[in-house]
Amino acid sequence: MSDLGDFAPSTSSTDDGDSTSFEESSLSAAGQDAGIGTIPTSRGLKIAEDGDDTEIRASITVGNRSNVRLGKYLLLSYPDDETLFCRITGLEYDQEFHTDDASEIHVRRAMRNGGIEERDYKFLATLEPIAVLYSDGDELKRRMADRVPKPETVVREATDTEEIKTGLKMPEEGVFMGHLAVGGEKVRTAAEPPTIDYRLKDDYESGDPLVFRHTLIAGGTGSGKTHGAKNALRQYLHPDREYELDDGRSISPAVVQFDPQDEYAQMHDDNPDVGREDERAYEREGIAYGGHSDTKAFVPAVGDSSYAADGHHAECVEFTIPFSMVRTNKWLVAGGDLNDNQYSALTYLLDRFFKGHGDSGTYAQFKSFLDDPALREELDESGRVHEATFDAVKRRAYGFDSVFDQNAPAITDLVHRFVRPGGLSVVPTYHINDSRATEVVVLALASLLVDQKLSNDPQFDRIKETPLVLGMDEAHNFLTGAESAQARKVIGKFADAAKQGRKERLGLFLITQDPQDIADAVFKQINTKVVLNLGDEDAISAVNIPTNLAGKVPYMEKGQMVVYSPDNSEPVELIGLSNCLTKHG
Repeated sequence: MSDLGDFAPSTSSTDDGDSTSFEESSLSAAGQDAGIGTIPTSRGLKIAEDGDDTEIRASITVGNRSNVRLGKYLLLSYPDDETLFCRITGLEYDQEFHTDDASEIHVRRAMRNGGIEERDYKFLATLEPIAVLYSDGDELKRRMADRVPKPETVVREATDTEEIKTGLKMPEEGVFMGHLAVGGEKVRTAAEPPTIDYRLKDDYESGDPLVFRHTLIAGGTGSGKTHGAKNALRQYLHPDREYELDDGRSISPAVVQFDPQDEYAQMHDDNPDVGREDERAYEREGIAYGGHSDTKAFVPAVGDSSYAADGHHAECVEFTIPFSMVRTNKWLVAGGDLNDNQYSALTYLLDRFFKGHGDSGTYAQFKSFLDDPALREELDESGRVHEATFDAVKRRAYGFDSVFDQNAPAITDLVHRFVRPGGLSVVPTYHINDSRATEVVVLALASLLVDQKLSNDPQFDRIKETPLVLGMDEAHNFLTGAESAQARKVIGKFADAAKQGRKERLGLFLITQDPQDIADAVFKQINTKVVLNLGDEDAISAVNIPTNLAGKVPYMEKGQMVVYSPDNSEPVELIGLSNCLTKHG
């Protein structure tokens, strides 16, 4: 027996002896296909309140199968003017004819032929209903999926921008984040431009702007999170972007960005890789681009460290942290491991010091105050502060000589320059070699802004009355959950700021590669999560995005992202702009 020879197709003979092939019948129906398939009932057809009980499948025709992907959006029309908007959640082949395609004969024949006959198989797509679309006058609206489609309903791909945006509850206007994608490819429409822009709500028509509900950008090294963060922040610096205050005024927001890698001051400059064609595309879509001229680098003076502004042309303003700021934020000199008893002793000592010296008291004077042996003995004998506790506090309160009261203007004297409506203030810390000093600088400035925002009797009306976006890169280093007294004070402060963000026009914009390290009290207040490539399972689990999207995160290329913002839209996949809108790198 020759190899498969006995299984080759045979020919039939007519009565006159002629050998002819069997005539093949056509499976093509007359007319032109109107979609990519239809809804069969052989596997069930059901809509249920419990999504797990819903059963809708589409049978896809041969010519359309190669373009069908998981996550693709489809439309099913009802007999009236309503439409069911769906997403593909599963794909499978099923046999058209009952044959054993695992047999030796069948396998070897398939190996030799090098392909399959698609018409011998059914190709089924499992669909998840997202919403019913219906017309209300001239407006297209959505409601929950509450109708089952008819059997044999034609399935068509969603290619209309209005239908897709309505189906996914995406706003028409707002802060641009990227373009809608499925499986790493942009969703294309017949419109111009053919892409679908994704924006975050930024008006007061249906609640407060989402910037004041806080944003998290999470991504690993090389995922493009800084690129994406710059592009998002650039939108808040659009000259036409303003937010309403309680007194009826509308003011442009100030952006303050803490910058551990000296990258954000580059936003002052144009990106030389952006050409005129790119600019025309940005203008068509209403995307703010180009360097922001009102960008200033506020450089902390710390010991002998020096800052070299080689990568940008932004104005540099040097400042120092005055020790007077410790009066209202005593944890700044607490160190990271003071227990509650020691923290209480520090509080008492600082109150006593400032009572005698006032706001003009310096860090050097405070050290001299602690060096007084008579004070130590007095407090121990009175039972107010045990000598061992006094010594522990003293050890931890030392070591800040390079941070406080340096030879530069105090940041409290520069508030009007630091917080500017429509301005970007970047605080670089890359030049500071001491991580403890870096932490004090960042937390001192952030606390100044937060305290003034939350205060009913603010010292600086400029901060209180200016809408503020507070950006913090490597946020996990400053807002981590911990058991020390200092950490609890920090987290409590920022949790309160997050809760009152809408009222006080304060938006936290956190950027991190370790979202699992951000304290829950802060993390739970974040409404918008932008997730780029993350390889760590704990990090992916921490961002708490839907399972179907979480599975894509480790495989996403640079610039691909998942946006989970329940008050803005359904969870979606996006592709960011290939170019940074300002200088980058």
